[in-house]
Amino acid sequence: MTIAELKKETEKRGILLEDSFFEQCEKLAFLLKEWNAKFNLTAIDEPEEVYEKHILDSLIPLAHETVAGKAADVGSGAGFPGLVWAMALPETTFTLIEPTAKRCRYLEEAVRVLNLKNVQVVNKRAEEFAANARETFDVVTARAVANLPVLSELCVPLVKTGGYFCALKGPQGSQEAEEASFALSRLGCASPKVIFDTLSNGEVRTIIHADKIRSTPKTYPRAYAQIKHKPLLEK
Repeated sequence: MTIAELKKETEKRGILLEDSFFEQCEKLAFLLKEWNAKFNLTAIDEPEEVYEKHILDSLIPLAHETVAGKAADVGSGAGFPGLVWAMALPETTFTLIEPTAKRCRYLEEAVRVLNLKNVQVVNKRAEEFAANARETFDVVTARAVANLPVLSELCVPLVKTGGYFCALKGPQGSQEAEEASFALSRLGCASPKVIFDTLSNGEVRTIIHADKIRSTPKTYPRAYAQIKHKPLLEK
């Protein structure tokens, strides 16, 4: 996918972006390839693939969701979707939460190179960050981090009542939404909505949207070892 094709795909979905956004995309793709040679941030680093499988993939939810106020990207990794959303939505503030120090160094360099004034990078695990940032975000998102029952406990405690959690998943997303319905309810969310979309190559993407309708019980999130080994599943 070229930059011109990326622009066409976003316009087709009703996502209207400034030319400066696409200039930033080119800078981001170059920077990712450069750093990936040293730090192995992602299996996809050729610009043509980055534009489709990272950037377009990150943008697809913006055709279906309103992202405003304070947003957080949990397990931000190489910055998808957090960096891309921050580029597209300069009036929204973003916190990129990433536990791996080398990835945080890359994210901080990307923020500098892209001149993003609306991004903070936090080098912590989400469940540790929640101790001081509980229920402070309007939107919390995550992409390719963990199965949804686990991911929900990492993300939902950060969402304020009246906000929402948005998970970016592949074709198996609707099954994960079913598996996570108990966890989402326990954590204070309404039943999840599942939205399907596709990349230009036909690959299916699933967006799982869960509105936060009540406060998360203080017992969550638990320590990561507990979350991973005993996820919130209906008995």
